Amino acid sequence: MRVLLLFRGAAAALWLACGLVQAQPAAAEFLVLMQGQKAGARNMSRDESGRVTVAFSWRDNGRGPDITESFSVGEQQRPLAYQVRGKSLFGGTVNEDFSFADGRLRWQSPADRGDEPSLEGGVFVPLESSPAYAAQLLRAVLAQPGAMAKAPGGAVLRAERLAALQVQGRTGRAAVVLYALVGAEIEPWTLWLRDDDSREFFASVERGWLVVPPGFENVGPALLERQQQAQTERLRAIRERTALPLPGLTLIRRVRWFDARAALMRGPSDVYLFDGRISAVTPPDAVRANPDQRIDGQGRTLLPGLWDMHVHVGPADGLMHLAAGVTAVRDMGAQNQELWKLKARFDSGELAGPHIVAAGLIEGRSRYSLSGGIVAENLDAALAAVDSYSARGYRQIKLYNSVRPEWVRPIAARAHAKGLTVAGHVPAFMRAEQAVRAGYDELTHINQLMLNFFVKPDQDTRTLLRFTLVGDSARFVDARGEAAKRFIALLRERGTVVDPTLATFEAMFSQRDGEPNPALAAVAEHLPVLWRRSLYRSEMSPSPDDLTRYRASYASMLRFTGALHRAGVPLLAGTDGTPGFLLQRELALYVQAGIPAPEVLRIATWNAARAAGEGDRRGSVQRGQRAELVLVDGDPTRDIADLRKLSLVIQGRHAYAPAQLYEALGIGPFTPAATIERAAASSSRPEGASP
Repeated sequence: MRVLLLFRGAAAALWLACGLVQAQPAAAEFLVLMQGQKAGARNMSRDESGRVTVAFSWRDNGRGPDITESFSVGEQQRPLAYQVRGKSLFGGTVNEDFSFADGRLRWQSPADRGDEPSLEGGVFVPLESSPAYAAQLLRAVLAQPGAMAKAPGGAVLRAERLAALQVQGRTGRAAVVLYALVGAEIEPWTLWLRDDDSREFFASVERGWLVVPPGFENVGPALLERQQQAQTERLRAIRERTALPLPGLTLIRRVRWFDARAALMRGPSDVYLFDGRISAVTPPDAVRANPDQRIDGQGRTLLPGLWDMHVHVGPADGLMHLAAGVTAVRDMGAQNQELWKLKARFDSGELAGPHIVAAGLIEGRSRYSLSGGIVAENLDAALAAVDSYSARGYRQIKLYNSVRPEWVRPIAARAHAKGLTVAGHVPAFMRAEQAVRAGYDELTHINQLMLNFFVKPDQDTRTLLRFTLVGDSARFVDARGEAAKRFIALLRERGTVVDPTLATFEAMFSQRDGEPNPALAAVAEHLPVLWRRSLYRSEMSPSPDDLTRYRASYASMLRFTGALHRAGVPLLAGTDGTPGFLLQRELALYVQAGIPAPEVLRIATWNAARAAGEGDRRGSVQRGQRAELVLVDGDPTRDIADLRKLSLVIQGRHAYAPAQLYEALGIGPFTPAATIERAAASSSRPEGASP
């Protein structure tokens, strides 16, 4: 099941949200609510043999799955035979079966197939199952000794009871329990079940949405608060056991370091850290001091912390970001109240995670509206949203697909008058060139730029058309042609920034079912077995003819990105996907597009910090900058793939060993941790100073 991989945040839990399979009668329909509005439903039936059939469909931002699933249940609640058909989030084919019979487990899917001896009490986790199966899977694990069950590939699933509540709805009162299913992915899956012998599914909740039976639409806030408390307790414990304090004076000795402003390698030098900041960068052994701890930098490279400039961050994402050397991110649209709370927790050190800079999302009201940020009914509401974000200190507005084209110019004018920049998707029925001329300072996603050359005025890009049309037609865009040159010249003239997020489209436009996801193939062997298996499932399941066109179109996107850089159009490195690993791939794709590795590293450090308005505090190895640094066993200016060889990540007054963070997430480490040598008698005073 690709729950957390495909749908992090709200959509992730939607796959889990509607499970309801038990012997007792149950509600036939559950409501899927986003921002309080109905976005989908789950309908369930059971035939005379007891086989369960579930139909599940929802829509958000013009996307969503349509699946029909059926399965039978044996002793100890174990699902024994299963089938699912339908379409996934991006329209890919969902087609999978498995069965436990005659002592064998047999399965087949678009990604793989297997036939092996069944494990006693074992369970199976499909690639893209419906939420009904997730709830049944939880009940099956709870029924096993120790609430633990084995799955193929060596996976062990564990069920944990986290919290209990009493909730009151319009139709009655319910006692409910929050359970976590651990071991399926790097994050536990959470479900609220009824607190009785049936363990009937009751609700699933995340930021901005809720799935409950009719009559309990009002209970979301109470469930969300308690669930987040439980999740925070888990993440706080991980932070407490992995954060390595750097009190007093720290010396990183004889290290090569990347001068991000000049995009050049310097050193070897001694780099001193004090009170969470870089206090000195000197020739080796040039300063007499008594550091409280030493870190050997010989043979290693010190970089400024990386920035991911396009994320939608959740609490557990912080660990993945830090493990990959990402010490700062730009969130490009979230549930605002929840994001502010999360930012405070990261900044205070309560949870491990990057520094967050936020863009204020504004979306227009339509049946395709994205849930999140502020959804405006009209232009006056959109202008009021600009004022609200400005008053809260935001530096940027992000516009989305359902903003009306005629709103863009007045929104941009209001934002610019208040010192804010404007970025985002190109609204439907508008082209990128028109958006730039109307006031956009930044364009996000390479597909939004490519649409500029072939989208027609009546084509609605709020649907999957914004992907399929690009897959069909981007191959005809010649980066050296006159149309491309004119567009690129406009971007250069206006200083328009581009955030291409190449890695998030790589699998979409180049992967065939049964082949590994190219964006994550290099790290696949380190991933949990269920995640690793899901990498062989294509998001869009293109036909052979489609795949030929799509791959040619993706190659065109790479060429266009390289042309943007050569022309002097500023780029930012963002992902809009899997934290950490996808940024490493994004930077590798820039090198593949013809951008030299040192320039790529400058894009992901100094250029990003300046674009976020934080160049005076972050983004370079320089006295006075915050100590947000990455120690690499290798030289990524020569081989960008060395960014995976992280031995230490420093964030202010603490360091993290990526190997430890990955271990806490069930991911195999890439590089041993650098040793922090503590002084026998800790002192941060200069030699010869009086005590």
